[in-house]
Formats: sequence, structure tokens, C-alpha cells
Amino acid sequence: MSPEMFWRAYLATLPADHPAHTLPTPVAEGFGDSPALAEELGQLIYRGIKTATCASLWEHEAEGCPIPMVGQYDIVLDGQGKPLAINELTEVTIRPFDEVDAAFAFEEGEGDRSLESWRDGHWRFFSRTLAKIGRTADPKMPLVCQRFRVVFRR
Repeated sequence: MSPEMFWRAYLATLPADHPAHTLPTPVAEGFGDSPALAEELGQLIYRGIKTATCASLWEHEAEGCPIPMVGQYDIVLDGQGKPLAINELTEVTIRPFDEVDAAFAFEEGEGDRSLESWRDGHWRFFSRTLAKIGRTADPKMPLVCQRFRVVFRR
């Protein structure tokens, strides 16, 4: 099923006057930087374990991408690029890497859900992805931290 068809399937579950009917099909993408990671993180989202995520503000700026907004929808793709779920953003904050707290790390749902595990995994991730835009991971690097809720699953 295409992302557009998946979005229409979600809209069909909503009352006719729901504001989502006026929106274009949301961005559809996998989480992470590889098909394997998209599959792993997508399954955590699908199962309700992962309810938060973050991205580098530097990457948003380098790519000219706007900062996500509360109320925005995203279509989560699995490792094969197929729609898996639709998320609605419930909170967006910008904070330095070293100020991410244990509660947020737990809500990201990865590893053993500890802050230590979060820092280790995300440091490796940002070291990898920031190199592509000529930046280096830094404890003070700004992150776009997002909390979301799944509103639709396949």
C-alpha cells in the first residue's frame, strides 16, 4: 500500500469534519539511517514502545527542512519502505544532547531504555549522520526532541 493510500485509510476512520481531512498526505519515511534500523525502530513504534524520537537541528538546517510542529502527522515506514503506522506529534522541544533526560530516553524505547544506553546509541548515530554534512557530534549539539502518539497502524 502506498503512503497516500495508507493516509486515506486513516482518514476513512475519522469523522467527516475532522481537521486531518484538510491536510495533504504527510511525509513518509523510515526512522534511522538504514533499512535494518527503520525496521527495528518501526516495530518499536508499532508496538507502542517507542513514543519519542530526536533529530539533529544541524541536519534540519543543512537540508532546509522545517522544524516539526505539534499536531503534525508522519507516516512511519518499515525497513522495506512500506507504511507501518501514522504518528501525531504531541510535543516538540529543542535541547542539547547532554540535557536529554532519563524520561525522554525511556520514551525513545531503544536498547535497555536507560539514559546511558540512549547516550551511547545516539552518540554513535549522530557521529555517523553528522559526518555527512561536515559536522561532528558534540555534547552541546542541539536536538529536535519529539514526542508522538500512534493514531493508526496497518
